[in-house]
Amino acid sequence: MMIPSLFSVSYAGLWGQHKLDTKQFIVKAAKLGYRAVQIAGKKPHISFNHITDKELNEIKDTAKKYKVEIHTIAGYNDFTSGKGSIGNPFVDIQVGYIKSLCVIAKKLGAKQIRIFSGYFYDLDNYMEEWKKCVEAVRECSEIAEDYGIMIGLQNHHDVAVSTESYIEFLNDVNHPNCKAMFDPWSPALHGDDLYQAAKQLASRMIQTTLADYVKLRRFAYMPGIVNYKPLPEIIKAVPIGQGFIDNRAFFDGLKEGGFKGHVIYEMCSPLRGGGSEANLDKAAKLSLAAIKELIS
Repeated sequence: MMIPSLFSVSYAGLWGQHKLDTKQFIVKAAKLGYRAVQIAGKKPHISFNHITDKELNEIKDTAKKYKVEIHTIAGYNDFTSGKGSIGNPFVDIQVGYIKSLCVIAKKLGAKQIRIFSGYFYDLDNYMEEWKKCVEAVRECSEIAEDYGIMIGLQNHHDVAVSTESYIEFLNDVNHPNCKAMFDPWSPALHGDDLYQAAKQLASRMIQTTLADYVKLRRFAYMPGIVNYKPLPEIIKAVPIGQGFIDNRAFFDGLKEGGFKGHVIYEMCSPLRGGGSEANLDKAAKLSLAAIKELIS
């Protein structure tokens, strides 16, 4: 069974959009028709340094009152950071952060923690960065297992972002408590076959996150030759079904591969139409309808 879900980062104000606190977001999700949510493990939602048991109980009670499942806490790690300060235990600090989210997840009744791998800071030492991320993800998986929490790796950061390297990375981690949270938007940007990618990974997945985008071409004028030089395209968020990502092909692959899990909608970049509450709500409603159609 696939379950539509809304990510709290959509109402976090991080790109100038309308901001809600965690309880307000849960109420919003319920009113928009979502019965499940993923909550960001950072300010303004779950600040692991400041949140109290009283606040966690209030969040849990709000979710219960509005019949909304809190299924995942989203971590924001980068296991390759700190390259310029090798004496500082950056990986240990981030693993400790993920551990703190496991404690919070258990108190909220969430069953999963979303994590990333790492960005590239040293292209000449690719395999060193790879190894560092593999070991850190495996350590997180072992720690989370003690709390009864599953670790899910999202294909977002640079290390193992291509479909084939993502599969290779999961194989290297080789831990039963680490599952795939594979999304279509990065492979779509890479030009991958979304049907085949989804089919390959569906049986290893516990959730996927959807967004959709339009591509806007860019050019820089070169007066010396009276012509334009092409630049990387701008990618701008739109509701599901209004962009270039072939989510139908992706879901065909998920279904054939046997995926059962949460399907999350996120607005985690500037959205066409702006960041007003009304525009966010409109995009969330349109995207929920599109997700339900994709699931069916």
